[in-house]
Amino acid sequence: MKLLALDTTEDSCSVALCVDDEMRWRFELAPRRHSELILPMMESLLAEAQLSVQALDGLAFTRGPGSFTGIRIATGVAQGVALGADLPVVPVSTLAALAQAALREQGAIRVLSALDARMGEIYWAWCELDDGVMRVGESGERVGPAKAVPAAPAEHAWGAGSGWASYAGDLAAASGIDGSHVLAEQPVHARDVASLGLAALLKGNTVSAEAALPVYIRDNVAAKPRSSVGRPAHSS
Repeated sequence: MKLLALDTTEDSCSVALCVDDEMRWRFELAPRRHSELILPMMESLLAEAQLSVQALDGLAFTRGPGSFTGIRIATGVAQGVALGADLPVVPVSTLAALAQAALREQGAIRVLSALDARMGEIYWAWCELDDGVMRVGESGERVGPAKAVPAAPAEHAWGAGSGWASYAGDLAAASGIDGSHVLAEQPVHARDVASLGLAALLKGNTVSAEAALPVYIRDNVAAKPRSSVGRPAHSS
């Protein structure tokens, strides 16, 4: 199985290529250079593996939540490449990808993923291990103040993502997660997007290029933050 995965969610830009059991990737912290780097990264990985885009079985990308500009870049590139090569697409939650990184790094099976959403809010989701990969739990993906996040549903939970770097105190107090179980500097990484994408591809959980849409969660970036705990995710 051959799958290409890409991420441009926050300051980092990364691409990963999974060919059967082998994973290779490119990763760079490059604020505002995503559109400049993403295609050369893809081309480099494919050339290294001596593969064409048409030889792939699918493509995965981070569809949000996260930086609005970053999400649009990832979505646009994924749509364009998949449409041109007639590939099935797996839109991957950035919050699930962060949880997958915590599973890979620490063996965490229950993770509160949080991304800084600015305006005093975070994007967050409780994620749990399900059939070998991390998935967003029943509460879904939300946006709201860190202090309003619900407590951990069970013991031995971890935290991951930039939301923890920005609101460590509020998140720790609300969730009950100990500071020693937090990966605040963990970026979203295409290798974790690839792991989630491959699991979905093997189950046939894909969409067409035209249906590969971003998920923003917040309706209006210019609006003042609401006081509610959070709002369910929706596609825009």
